[in-house]
Amino acid sequence: MSKDFFQAIADRRSYYAVSKEHVVEDERIIEIVEHAVKYVPSAFNSQTTRVIVLLGENHDKFWELTTGELKKIVPAENFAGTQEKMDLFGNAYGTVLFFEDEEVVKGLQEQFALYADNFPIWSEQTSGMHQFAVWTGLEIEGFGASLQHYNPIVDEEVRKEWHVPSTWKLRAQMPFGKPVASPGDKDFKPLEERVKVYK
Repeated sequence: MSKDFFQAIADRRSYYAVSKEHVVEDERIIEIVEHAVKYVPSAFNSQTTRVIVLLGENHDKFWELTTGELKKIVPAENFAGTQEKMDLFGNAYGTVLFFEDEEVVKGLQEQFALYADNFPIWSEQTSGMHQFAVWTGLEIEGFGASLQHYNPIVDEEVRKEWHVPSTWKLRAQMPFGKPVASPGDKDFKPLEERVKVYK
């Protein structure tokens, strides 16, 4: 790891302008994702997160599919801005799709009825941790990424195209590629308003 943990967190930003230019071998991308899926924690060690990595033609196909679904609901006269976003994401090197397995969640709800209401919440928490871990891992390797949410608009087409089990619920999409423009400045609210310490 070329950066320490805290620097990697600070450098992870939303990059929208990225390219298909080669940064690291595909095997390294897969290694980052697999490492996160294996080691990121989950409530009751439930391991509810599922991930699909789309590279090459499959990445292109996802954003073409998403564009097609959006054209069904966004008026043609208002589509220019949406098309710009689709072109940005389509220009990326790859996309990571994050899912949560609802079958596992429901099984835990049945097994531990006292906590039934909490398992969907805990599932969302572990999904967010996986997204953050993968995002930071990609950043360390020189990729820029962003987090998108075109679910549930694309869910059915994704399920058909990549034979996704019906119990996997799509939660987020992460296009990534070599940054071609820096993100803007980021404002931070005062930490004293957000962190309280009692000794």
